[in-house]
Amino acid sequence: MRILFIFCLLIAGLNIDAQVKTAPEGYQYFEMPAGDSTIVMKQYFLCFLKSGDIRDQGEEESAKIQEQHLAHLARMHEEGHACVAGPLGHDGDLRGIVIYKTATQEVADSLARLDPAVKAGRLKVEVYPWWAMKGAVLN
Repeated sequence: MRILFIFCLLIAGLNIDAQVKTAPEGYQYFEMPAGDSTIVMKQYFLCFLKSGDIRDQGEEESAKIQEQHLAHLARMHEEGHACVAGPLGHDGDLRGIVIYKTATQEVADSLARLDPAVKAGRLKVEVYPWWAMKGAVLN
């Protein structure tokens, strides 16, 4: 845990923009020496799924939208656009997250807006760039 804390402090002090590179696959990354090895940080896009403005669909319609929402998330994973998705364990405004592994924020945002629950107004999305160590948890 202490190593992770020190690592986070190092990252916070770096000028990331000056070190960012683009991989042939299109995603952005930067490398950081760590002793006798190199840590590679990869850019992902963190999508917050929030309660939408239209949540008054009936029980049957809500169930249909939820089924389509889950199929959309499964398709995003199968097609390699998303690596993690799931609901939060509370009943607040923030309903869930999806971590997209796309080349740009615009692509992640457009994929998130294809979600039938977003189209129906049950959910709305906010997408942010997010850096994580490549291979640590995400692929």
